[in-house]
Amino acid sequence: MEEQGILYILLNPIISYQAKKTCLRKVKTDAIDAYQLCVLYYKEDFEPHKIRGIQLLDLRNLSKQEIVKNMYVEAKLQFHTILDQVFPEYRKVFGDLYSKVSLLMLKEYPTSEAVLTAGESRLAESVILKQLFLYVTPMKIKKAQNLEKNTTK
Repeated sequence: MEEQGILYILLNPIISYQAKKTCLRKVKTDAIDAYQLCVLYYKEDFEPHKIRGIQLLDLRNLSKQEIVKNMYVEAKLQFHTILDQVFPEYRKVFGDLYSKVSLLMLKEYPTSEAVLTAGESRLAESVILKQLFLYVTPMKIKKAQNLEKNTTK
């Protein structure tokens, strides 16, 4: 259509659906749908579709990535704030708060009271088990079981 110079309007389906809902009768035919789109065109101030340049599309993608990055940073800051309130000594124990072992420990022991009631030996055992769980994958366990079976035969 662009090659032949025909102007067209690209309409969000949500807008056209909302316009259809304003009609009292729930009749669905192409003629009625076309009529409702025409009424929508005259009621609203739509502009013909413009082909965006690659630079504009790249700029949009970059801005979306920046928004996601800002949300990630904000979530980390909120995590720090809440952690300092609920568990003030936690930062001194784990160097990397976002390591898998650290997050799994927080999941198991969400408060300082839970850590105190667990005891030192249980905490040490829990950390070791979590490290083993993270670094020994199920595939490695199967290989070890197969090796064991082969050596016992």
